Amino acid sequence: MSRSDRTAAILVAAGRGLRAGAGGPKQYREIGGQTVIYRAMAAFSNHPQIFAVQPVLNPDDAAIFNEAVSGLRHAPPANGGATRQASVRAGLEALAADKPDIVLIHDAARPFVSAAVISRAIEAASRTGAAVPAIAVTDTIKMVGDTGNVEATPERARLRIAQTPQAFRYEVILDAHRRAARDGRSDFTDDAALAEWAGLTVATFEGDPANMKLTTPEDFVREEARLAALLGDVRTGTGYDVHAFGDGDHLMLCGVRVPHIRGFRAHSDGDVGLHALVDAILGALADGDIGSHFPPSDMKWKDASSDRFLKYAVDRVTARGGRIGNLEVTMICERPKIGPLRDTMRARIAEIAGLDISRVAVKATTSERLGFTGREEGIAATASVTIRLPWGDKGGSD
Repeated sequence: MSRSDRTAAILVAAGRGLRAGAGGPKQYREIGGQTVIYRAMAAFSNHPQIFAVQPVLNPDDAAIFNEAVSGLRHAPPANGGATRQASVRAGLEALAADKPDIVLIHDAARPFVSAAVISRAIEAASRTGAAVPAIAVTDTIKMVGDTGNVEATPERARLRIAQTPQAFRYEVILDAHRRAARDGRSDFTDDAALAEWAGLTVATFEGDPANMKLTTPEDFVREEARLAALLGDVRTGTGYDVHAFGDGDHLMLCGVRVPHIRGFRAHSDGDVGLHALVDAILGALADGDIGSHFPPSDMKWKDASSDRFLKYAVDRVTARGGRIGNLEVTMICERPKIGPLRDTMRARIAEIAGLDISRVAVKATTSERLGFTGREEGIAATASVTIRLPWGDKGGSD
């Protein structure tokens, strides 16, 4: 790819996904502990060669979209159309001001696209102008007529299954979409077919069997089972933190500002709950502890908000292809009372970690007036976490 090439990606997510069964649009359902659209978008948002990610949505989905992809970089969403073709054109038009050289068009219902496939797509589009990922057909295919009888058996060696992202020189595919709209053509099922109609030669490059589209309820069941088998290395970690009281009028506890007669004496904001969770995650990863990643001697962490630490630890799990099963933290203090704040804290931890609240537990206990917590000199917290990593992971630093 030349140094002048600038690559953008369009994520098509305006469909309703009715064939996937009950539960709302399939792109917002969870698979493997994350929403389908988050997995699909993260691959492009985190790819170093992608400068812009342009989502295309049903406007009714704006709120659920923002929640589903929280933390990922993307352009303001474009409104989708009545067909996939119309939605793609909306995404292309939304990118006009950015003037990309190359555009990748990807279905949000393909959550397992890899960085390697994205890199191959960019290279192929730069070299050929139009290219699609394809995998060989392994089964014999039959052409069947209206009566249900076999009419022909195509030569299997010449057949391929097309996937996304489909990759094009931006100006070329934008012009093809505009031409199709002017001619009243709205029946193309993918952008390669539209490009062929427009007279473009469409090349192929190596796809990935794992990059399959989720269409039916059976697809979700199959992929959940596949992920569970891949992420079979279950690990647990524990964490502990304590901070003494000092001057102040509030405490940060599990990401929530809690009014109090004292504050924490700490280098950062002193959030013992989040600190214990960070240590638990890093322990499960065998990746040091909070002090090794955020040393108190480093002034850039002075008064830092601890949600940054927890997000960092969660991202370490994701970067190694893993996922968090559950987070649990126990606060040990006489005051403030944690019970009335429990669900608020759970919700905040879930938001930071990108988890459903059902995977987060916050508990509290006193020390029966014994020890430093009993004397109300500070607060302690313990935490535990369960994570799943791919078999054979050796990414730990300890």
